[in-house]
Amino acid sequence: MTDPNKAIYESRPWLKFYPPGLPPDVEIPEKSVVESFDEATEKWKDKTAVIFYGRKITYRELRDQVDRVATALCDLGVKKGDRIALLLLNSPQFIIAYFGAVKAGATVTAISPVYVSPEIKHQLEDSGARMIICMDILYDNVERTGVKLDAVILTNIAEYLPPMKKFLGQSVLRAVYQKMAAPPAEIYEHEGFYRLQDLIKKYSPNPPKIQFNVKEDIVTLPYTGGTTGLPKGAMITHYNMVAARVIAEKFWSHVVQEGKETVLAYLPFYHIYGQSVIMMGGLCQGYTLVIFTTPDLDDILNAIEAHGATMFYSVPSLYEYLRDYHRTDRVNWKRLKVLISGADALLEDTARGWEKRTGAKIHEGWGMTETSSVGIVNPYGRPKLGSFGVPLPNTVAGILDPESDKFLPVGEIGELAVKGPQIAKGYWNKPEETAKMFININGERWLRTGDLARMDEEGYFYFYDRKRDMIKYKGLAVFAREVEEVITSHPQVKEAGVIGVPDPEVGEKVKAIVVLETEARGKVSEQDIIKYCEERLAHYKVPKIVEFRGEVPKTDVGKVSRRELREEEL
Repeated sequence: MTDPNKAIYESRPWLKFYPPGLPPDVEIPEKSVVESFDEATEKWKDKTAVIFYGRKITYRELRDQVDRVATALCDLGVKKGDRIALLLLNSPQFIIAYFGAVKAGATVTAISPVYVSPEIKHQLEDSGARMIICMDILYDNVERTGVKLDAVILTNIAEYLPPMKKFLGQSVLRAVYQKMAAPPAEIYEHEGFYRLQDLIKKYSPNPPKIQFNVKEDIVTLPYTGGTTGLPKGAMITHYNMVAARVIAEKFWSHVVQEGKETVLAYLPFYHIYGQSVIMMGGLCQGYTLVIFTTPDLDDILNAIEAHGATMFYSVPSLYEYLRDYHRTDRVNWKRLKVLISGADALLEDTARGWEKRTGAKIHEGWGMTETSSVGIVNPYGRPKLGSFGVPLPNTVAGILDPESDKFLPVGEIGELAVKGPQIAKGYWNKPEETAKMFININGERWLRTGDLARMDEEGYFYFYDRKRDMIKYKGLAVFAREVEEVITSHPQVKEAGVIGVPDPEVGEKVKAIVVLETEARGKVSEQDIIKYCEERLAHYKVPKIVEFRGEVPKTDVGKVSRRELREEEL
């Protein structure tokens, strides 16, 4: 029997807001990431691919170095399907190592540079990585894991900096990674240790011709944030990655032009947002990427003007900082073609404040590691405040009952589910977790996202919370994000995190961890915050406990880490 609610979502009510001429489904070429990269580097040979603190690298140079690395890796014994770990800051080396490893037939698993040894150890062991390409100042943490690797390839941040910036680059990184130092030169006398630059000089650009099964072979194994238990590797195929790029490219093709755009690349490449949308999407469309290793507000603002940036990909926390930053007006934000926000929910207060200050609209989008970072976004020129937009071509989204596989009527809050060509194969070596999240409904494969959302009559989707972050007070549902949004609308509040604290009488009490603006500290009380909430929220949503702090823990992409707050509470 046909589910009438499912039929509504599958009718795609959002299509009327697509750009003129864009079909509901576009053709996804069955090609590998390697073919996509080679086609782009051939087409835009003499164009600048990367600007790294003033150093310009053309597509031709990039291709040459990638091919040399691929040749070297094959000579070091890399076989198709081997996993190679990258522990690299945003830099030309990340791009060269990434595409070089993929050209050698390997699967890349990129590790966060802020990870400590136990976290690095988990990802190395879980992925079964054979070798690592690592920034030399980060190697100490790898050594401490005790994991035996076939080869360690080290690189230094200064290798691609212009001569005048080399010392500056080292000193900037020392400030960020204070306790870290490059290993002594004698390390290269040990078996299995190599300098990336030595390999690039030694090998000619003759990479192997690997035959990929694009729908089966895994190109990248990014690890989810570990918000429930240990992080899991999402198996993203060549086809997933190409599909993500193509559907996003077609959706924006009436606004941006291939070969013509300049994008700031400060979002981390190890994260799927930076890797799929900015690095892959940018390079395969002939854009120029202006790369930052350590993002700094002044550097970002200067670069937008100096390099004539045309697109701005960011996260809500950065828009929040820039909204209030005294130098933000140096940039004419209306000149940029499109401003996109992803990786976390954009607070309405931030979006309104941003538009009031800059005159430019932010287009919020939604994606996750399991969707190759791409899924739903606000159509150009018609963003809805509070909504993360409409599904991209080839993508269907719907709202499920969180406890079953039944679709809910339009307007009801439930669990967001999506299907499309960008959805990962599943989790690496985790069949039970895969079966829980990647489900079969009437012979079709859907991803249960764990996000609570609703769809309006026009097909726009609205985020409420992560399923695991919902607080149950006397059986009533309290969305942490809704409470956070009210608290952060207080003029004296800088940021807030909200969690449920177990309580035998009511189930969970609502607790707010609040960071006040500097001038408000000692002047605004816990009771002031509670009273403010009482005027704006139903009684059961009002925090029962308020704790002031100097900062709240954040994830790598600037989200408030409710998981850490819950763990601290326990």
